Amino acid sequence: MLELYLKSNLSKPGVYILEGYRHLGEGFPHWYLTVRPHVWRPPTDVFETDDALIVRLEVAGMREDDFTILLDGKYLTVQGSRVDTPERRAYHQMEIRFGEFISEIELPFAIDVEKIEAVYHAGFLRIKLPKKAPQHIPIRK
Repeated sequence: MLELYLKSNLSKPGVYILEGYRHLGEGFPHWYLTVRPHVWRPPTDVFETDDALIVRLEVAGMREDDFTILLDGKYLTVQGSRVDTPERRAYHQMEIRFGEFISEIELPFAIDVEKIEAVYHAGFLRIKLPKKAPQHIPIRK
């Protein structure tokens, strides 16, 4: 038998760090413990054009009201919850994730907050974050 000592990872909710273990008997095989967080991250593309940063998330089966988009300083957070259908079924394969999700992106430059656009279409949430123009600062004499 094996006794494990787990510690919460505060920077990643639902993820645990293995602090140590102790064998309580001989003859047990070695194995690894993997704990998946309850919150998942949808596939996300982030790319830059001449005038904006584009964030594109693949999250099918949602509505515009199902998303929360927050801009806090240089961090963009997109979160929501995708609900599974309530019917009972016996899965043969399960790859589509349901439940709460979050995608956090660190922005590489200043954004013009007044011109941000978000559009959800055909299973993709596309957020356009226009670059903020540099400000000219005059020197007083």
